[in-house]
Amino acid sequence: MTTPILGTPTLGTLTWQPAAERADLLAEPVTAAVSNVPADLRARLYVAEIDPSLADTAAFCAAYEIGLDASANCVVVAGRRGESSSTAACLVLATDRADVNKTVRKHLDVRKISFAPMDDAVSQTQMEYGGITPVGLPRSWPILVDTRVIAQPWLVIGSGLRRSKLAIAGEDIPTLPGVEVLDLTISQS
Repeated sequence: MTTPILGTPTLGTLTWQPAAERADLLAEPVTAAVSNVPADLRARLYVAEIDPSLADTAAFCAAYEIGLDASANCVVVAGRRGESSSTAACLVLATDRADVNKTVRKHLDVRKISFAPMDDAVSQTQMEYGGITPVGLPRSWPILVDTRVIAQPWLVIGSGLRRSKLAIAGEDIPTLPGVEVLDLTISQS
């Protein structure tokens, strides 16, 4: 791994602030997770306030001049095999799609898999739909992160709320609890 990026990110037109100092811009489980990560990682997590009506990826990237390759989406999936069920999160670049039906299903060893219903995702994560992030997810969930995500110098991800976004160095994502890095996308480029 390379030397971690230090200093405030310069991503788009947003004003980034240390996430640990702006709990008001984070969902409750995200605030708890930020306070529990090692100090060196906490010092490299940033948050920026946004217009909540622009939280969806395409609108956000256009409005704040962020490239889709510097933005990552976190989706919640639910799988079943017999009577057993499992939930996981997938983090992929906004330019890509998670290969849920093949790669993710096989990795989770489930027979049936789909995107989790919005109400379930929101209640289980305690985050707002459109703001779900890998930071602060339930500890029992695997967080499947595509290899292309960790190759990015800086990434914009959800903060748990629609009114803000987090910035994190790609190389810091594998240090988050529950993260497994694998090739899990179908490229849309």
